[in-house]
Amino acid sequence: MKSICILRLSAIGDVTHVIPVVLSLQEQVPGAEITWVIGKIEANLVRDLPGVEFIIFDKKAGRRGYSDLRKKMQGRKFDALLHMQVAFRANLAAACIPASVKVGYDKARSKDLHSFFINRRIKPAPRQHVRDCLASFLEPLGLSPAPPRWQIPLSEEDHRFAQAQLATEQRNLVISPCASHTLRNWPAECYAQLADHAIREHGMKVILVGSPAPFEAEYCAAIEAAMTGKAHNICGKDTLKQLAALISRADLVVAPDTGPAHIASAVGTDVLGLFAASNPYRSGPYNSLEWCVNRYPEALEKFTGKTVEQARWGAKAEFEGAMELVTVEDTIAVLNRWIEAQRVAETEHGVR
Repeated sequence: MKSICILRLSAIGDVTHVIPVVLSLQEQVPGAEITWVIGKIEANLVRDLPGVEFIIFDKKAGRRGYSDLRKKMQGRKFDALLHMQVAFRANLAAACIPASVKVGYDKARSKDLHSFFINRRIKPAPRQHVRDCLASFLEPLGLSPAPPRWQIPLSEEDHRFAQAQLATEQRNLVISPCASHTLRNWPAECYAQLADHAIREHGMKVILVGSPAPFEAEYCAAIEAAMTGKAHNICGKDTLKQLAALISRADLVVAPDTGPAHIASAVGTDVLGLFAASNPYRSGPYNSLEWCVNRYPEALEKFTGKTVEQARWGAKAEFEGAMELVTVEDTIAVLNRWIEAQRVAETEHGVR
């Protein structure tokens, strides 16, 4: 193979899981030209990965987006396309990409006519984490699945921004409270109680982060207003790269099922994950599952009447009241356990 195209437009968390695939391709097929068709926002995080050509697909441009993609593909033909997104919009984009081999999902995970846009499939895997699923896209090409190894290029400027936000004599707790789906969000007053506990009992600095979207700004402001302690609120004031740098230097991230949780896992920072609306064993922070509060089984049974075993893998429990099943006591217990683990590790390594 001399040329391989990856199609994964969104979302930020899933895009981070494609990074190991890129790195593994570069090792297993040295010299191959790699092109990644990606969404506009998501490209801001990964577009400077070495050795990769990025083609931006504007999801909001309608028909013009497909027309632009077809023009960029004129005169080209890839040896393989890794079609990693089943949404109908992505399937239409795949039709604009000429390739001899088009690898897609197995039948059980196909939808929106995905099967008509591929000619090879990954192996069925009934209960698989999203990262491992995307890693397996290399197997139909005769390659090994991508190991969980990440690289997010960050500049000195990104790290300087991060350093300016962080305390040097305290542990730093970053709270990224908002998911793209509001029914995955934990109540603001619950975040406030957890943050106050972190400050009062563990002397942590609390940093609130989020996108410039008005809803996220309001959410972070509500957390700040409900706290008795002081938070450092930088919601909407950082770029994706700066956020990644900040998370890479933080001690712990608190988040629901959202992109920054996956960025944290990618850069090696522990995540206290808050899960009820979705299953952490499918879409949780890959390297921090032990630190996740998991009320998904209770939410699924309460709102759908099904157990995890009975429900379709990946079924959501995105209902009003689901995230309230995650209690402040749950999160405080995990935070306390995480703090104790850090103290034990520091003692073993002779660090204060």
